[in-house]
Amino acid sequence: MSKILIRGAKVLGGEAQDVLIDGETIEAVSSGLSDEGAQVIEAGGQILLPGLVDLHTHLREPGREDSETVLTGTRAAASGGYTAVFAMANTFPVADTAGVVEQVYRLGKESGYCDVQPIGAVTVGLEGKKLAELGAMHESAAGVTVFSDDGKCVDDAVIMRRALEYVKAFGGVVAQHAQEPRLTEGAQMNEGIVSAELGLGGWPAVAEESIIARDVLLAEHVGSRVHICHLSTAGSVEIVRWAKSRGIDVTAEVTPHHLLLTDELVRSYNPVYKVNPPLRTERDVMALREALADGTIDIVATDHAPHPHEDKDCEWAAAAMGMVGLETALSVVQQTMVETGLLDWAGVADRMSYAPARIGRAAGHGRPVSAGEPANLTLVDPAYRGVVDPAGFASRSRNTPYEGRELPGRVTHTFLRGRATVVDGKLA
Repeated sequence: MSKILIRGAKVLGGEAQDVLIDGETIEAVSSGLSDEGAQVIEAGGQILLPGLVDLHTHLREPGREDSETVLTGTRAAASGGYTAVFAMANTFPVADTAGVVEQVYRLGKESGYCDVQPIGAVTVGLEGKKLAELGAMHESAAGVTVFSDDGKCVDDAVIMRRALEYVKAFGGVVAQHAQEPRLTEGAQMNEGIVSAELGLGGWPAVAEESIIARDVLLAEHVGSRVHICHLSTAGSVEIVRWAKSRGIDVTAEVTPHHLLLTDELVRSYNPVYKVNPPLRTERDVMALREALADGTIDIVATDHAPHPHEDKDCEWAAAAMGMVGLETALSVVQQTMVETGLLDWAGVADRMSYAPARIGRAAGHGRPVSAGEPANLTLVDPAYRGVVDPAGFASRSRNTPYEGRELPGRVTHTFLRGRATVVDGKLA
C-alpha cells in the first residue's frame, strides 16, 4: 500500500490536520482528507515534524565496528526521528579520501533506515599538517560539503585559513572542533570549582573560546563559511553572537547533553559523564539554552559518540570521551527547550531539521510539511514519559548519560521518503 494517511496530527505543534503520503511524496495536508485506499495512522495529540537531521554523528565504520556500524547507527537515528545524518571523518582509515567517503556513502544507501552524508577530514589523517583531498571528496559520488577534523582541532591558523579558502570555491563549510590543544593537555573535565575539589585536570573555557574567536575572524577575512561544533560555554556564545552581528558567516551547534547536564555529575566519577568538550557549569547550560532560543546557536547536533563497554567501564582517567545521543536527543530538547517555554515545536523543527539541512545542504531534507514535498517525517508523542533503558537501544553501544532518568516524549513513527522506518515506536 503506497498511500498512508496520518490523521489528526499537530503539524509543527499547530492545529490538528491530516497528512496524506503517496509514494515518496506528501500529496496533501488538510482537514478531513479521505482515507480511501490508504493505511491510516491515528495521530491525535501527536506532533508531526519534518524528519530530523543530525549534522554531527559518529558511525565508527570503517574500523571501529565494535562501537557502531553504519547499519546500527542509522537504525538508532531512525529510532530517534532522524531521516538524515552527517557521519564524522574520524574512522579507521580516516575519511580523508574520495574512496573512504564513498564507502561510507554506499553503506548508508544500503542501510535503508536513514540517509548518510559523509563528512570529509580537513587534513590528512586528522594530523593537522596537510590538507586532505577536499575537492576530490566534494566531486565524488558522496558529494561532500562539510569538512571536519572533529575529535581534533585544526589548530594551525594557516591550515585553517587554507581550508576555508578551498571550500569557499564550491560552497562547502569547515566544521571546527574548537579546542586549543596546549591549553587542554592532561585535561579531564571542566576547569572550575568541581575540578579543583576532585583534583582532576581542568579544561578551561578559554581553550574553546580562543579558537572560535580566531576562526570567525579567519572566516571573515576570506569570506568563507565556518561552523562551530558542540559549542559549550557562555563565553563562546558571546563570541558567536558578536560575529553574527558583524555579518560573519558562522553557524554553531549545541549538543543535547550540554543543554541539560553539568560538571556536578562528575563528582560520581562515573565515566559515562566524560565527554569532549566537557560538561560545563549551570551558568553555561542556561546561556546555551537562551542562545539556542534566540538563534545565536543555530542547531542541535547529537555528537553521537558510541564506545564499547570496556572503553567506559574503567577508571575515569582511562575512559574514552563521548556519549550516545541519537535516540534521546529529541526528548532532551523537549525537556530543556519546549517544556521550559524557550522554543515551540516549530522552533524545534527549525533547530533540528530545517537549519542543519541548510547548513549541510542535505537535499530533500529539512523541507516544509506541505503538499509536493518529500515525505521525510517524524511523529512524536509529547505526552509520553519513560525511563531511559539503554538495553533497548538500536545503537550497538550503551554509553548514555541518561540511563535511569525519566525523559519526556517518544518518537512513534519515522518516514524516509514515505516508507516507515519506525512504526509504533519500534523499528520497521
